[in-house]
This record gives sequence, C-alpha cells and structure tokens, in this order.
Amino acid sequence: MFRKILVANRGEIALRVIRACREMGICSVIAHSEADGDSLPVRMADERICIGPGASSKSYLNIPNIISAALISNAEAIHPGYGFLSENTSFAEICADVNVTFIGPSAAVMSKMGDKVSAREAMAHAGLPTLPGTSVLHTLAEAREMAREVAFPLMLKAVAGGGGRGIRLVRHPDELERVFIVAQNEVRAAFHDDGIYFERYLERARHIEIQVVVDHYGHGVHLGERNCSCQRRNQKVLEESPSPRTPLALRSEMGMKAIEAVKQIGYRNVGTLEFLVDEQERYYFMEMNTRLQVEHPVTEMVTSIDLVKEQIRIAAGLPLRLQQDDIVFSGHAIECRITAEDSEADFRPQTGRIEQYLPPGGPGVRVDSHLFTGYEVPPHYDSLLAKLIVWAPTRDEAITRALRALNEFILEGVTTTIPFLQRLLAHEEFIRGDTYTRFLQEEAVTLGI
Repeated sequence: MFRKILVANRGEIALRVIRACREMGICSVIAHSEADGDSLPVRMADERICIGPGASSKSYLNIPNIISAALISNAEAIHPGYGFLSENTSFAEICADVNVTFIGPSAAVMSKMGDKVSAREAMAHAGLPTLPGTSVLHTLAEAREMAREVAFPLMLKAVAGGGGRGIRLVRHPDELERVFIVAQNEVRAAFHDDGIYFERYLERARHIEIQVVVDHYGHGVHLGERNCSCQRRNQKVLEESPSPRTPLALRSEMGMKAIEAVKQIGYRNVGTLEFLVDEQERYYFMEMNTRLQVEHPVTEMVTSIDLVKEQIRIAAGLPLRLQQDDIVFSGHAIECRITAEDSEADFRPQTGRIEQYLPPGGPGVRVDSHLFTGYEVPPHYDSLLAKLIVWAPTRDEAITRALRALNEFILEGVTTTIPFLQRLLAHEEFIRGDTYTRFLQEEAVTLGI
C-alpha cells in the first residue's frame, strides 16, 4: 500500500480523498493554489505545497508544478479527483515516466475512451448498443453531408472534453450552419480540438449511468446505476440511485453488459459508462468517464462501498475483494448539487464570504463540502459549494428527507441554488420519476428559472 499520496485537486473532492487516506493510514499531501491557501483541504492534509497562483492554468492545470510537488514530497501516487487533470492522458503518461502512480486507468485506455467517437466504436465492438452517429467532423460541408445520413433531429457533441461544452440540439436543417459554428468555436476554445460528431437525438430520453470497478487482474463488478436526467445546459444538478421507473431486469442487463465491455478494452480502476434510455426502455451507450464522478456518493450510499478507497487499493495493485453476488443494493439515495449561483438570474455565478455555515444532520444525511464560516468563495473555479446526499428506505422517503435537509441548511453570504433544488424536489413530475434530459429546460417556468 502507498505510504503517501499527493491530492491534485481542490474543494470538496480534495477533502474527500484526504479523509479516505487518513482512514487508510496514508499520509496526504495537498497541492494547492495561492487562492486556496486557507481552505479546509489545506488545513486537513498532512502536508501542503503551493503550486501557483489562483488561476487554474497556473496551478491545478500546471503539470510541471504538480509533478514537482509529488517528487519533492516523495509521494508515491497522485489522486486527480475529478475535473482538472483527471482525464488528461499526458499527465498520466508523465506520472508513469517519473515512477509516480496515477490513481486511475492507463493513459492508453484513457485516451481511447476520452475520444468520444473512438469510445463509441470500442463499446459497439464490445457489444453495447449505440445510437446512429458519425465519425469526427471538422468542416461545415462534412456536417451537411453526414446530417442527411443520420437524419434530424441531431445532437452535436464535442469529440474531446466534457462538462456539457459543445453539446447542441439541431432539430431542423436550417439550424445546422449556425449551431455547428457556435459549437465548434466553443470546443476549440475549451479543448483546443474542434472535432464534432453527431448522434441521433432521442426525445424524452433518460440519462442513466453504470458504475464499474475493475482491478489489475481483470476482475470487476458493477455497482448499479444512477439516474442523472436532471440537467441544466447538459450539466447535472441532481442525481439518484436507483433510477426510478427502470425495470429491475433492465438494470441488471445494463450493469452486466457494461462490466463485460470494460473488461474487453482492458479498463482498470473506477469508471462510469453513460447511457441514454428511451421511452421503450431501449438503451444506448453515449460515453465513458474514466475517473471518479461528482455523483459517486449516491452509489456509496446504496451499496456501502467506499469508491475512493477502492480506487486507491486498485492503483496499489491489490485485488478487488468484491464479487458481483456480494453487492447488495439497499434503499434510495439522492444527491443535490449546491452551487454558488443565482437561479433567478440565469444561474449567474456568485462569489463572496460565507457569513454563516451550518449543514443539516440527522439520520441518512451526508454533506460533502469544503465550506466553513468565514470562507471566501474564489472567482477562479467551479461554483460547486456542497453536495447534499440523503438515503432512505424508499424514494418517497428520500425526497422528503432531502427537502427536510435543504430546509435546515444554513448557508449565508452568497446566493445559492438551494431554493431551486427545493422547487425541483417538490415538482410533481420529479416526484413521479418522469424526468428526462430536457426536463429542466421544458419546465423552466414552473421551476422558476
């Protein structure tokens, strides 16, 4: 087992990894920016190294500085969390070159699955169904030609990157030129790669993802599914497990096919396969996230399995202790992403000082957050402040518990999305489990956004 791990991230996920290290008897080193010098992860880590100014490009995305921090501190491994460098193949390769373990899959597999077109091809070859789609498109002429083959409506997607960037719906041919140019400019600026591809668009599709865990000996299990259909601008705002209104047989089939597919491509460590499920319960592979997901706690709550510890154990070369028959799914979990955004002003990001912070408690309530009273929300990073995760024996009880916990949540000093989440949880279609990927957009008026 590792003696020391460098945490190359910030906020709640950095704190989450530090806590797992402490419980495993592993020394933690936090690589932090100047802006995060007084943050809770920096206070909680065993060691700390400043890697640059507040801007991400000069700190959390600065590969030479992070590698130097690992070598200076004698860290044996680096945990990248999510975002930042967590799916950066060059970073994973450099870690291997300097004999520091990257806690994640190999660079080669990460590269294959990071390119969404090659990922679709690999998963189709491994037996997973995919929607009609295209190869990589770089020009408007190519887009026009392929659009006729796939047929409208179409979903434009970036080949590289994530976070919802570059994803656009095109319902009619006369929209194609404008939307293609806008999407391509966005992904070129974000990922330095202007590759676009099309997929057939599904009306009222649910976004379902399967959590997989595979060790270095080819043994793996799936840990069930999460419903991530509540999205705003292709970014998730609430997740739950298990997925409501999804037949048990379909859950089992998706899980078993997912784990067999990742074994075939030689995947190792924790990962997530994302699917679209239509109204006839047909499912289609979309993409794979080769890292820990923001929403991993809902899976932990229904399985009682610590995914961060499993990541570390697998990266250290230890065999997976779990068999598929050992996985017991219990109750229902919901995660609400609380962000520093004003939902009544088009979710405009907020900054400022946390004047008062008191998270909710009680049975079945978990809060993953790096906040404390007096914390200054910096302008440089993602707006996520906290994740409220609740568990209860049934979905109805979980919804009631989430509403109770949100009502108890004291978070003053910046505007947050707590009121919006309360409206969402009380929405009759959400209560029925009838959400789909464009649900928030189409119900914007009733949700007050």
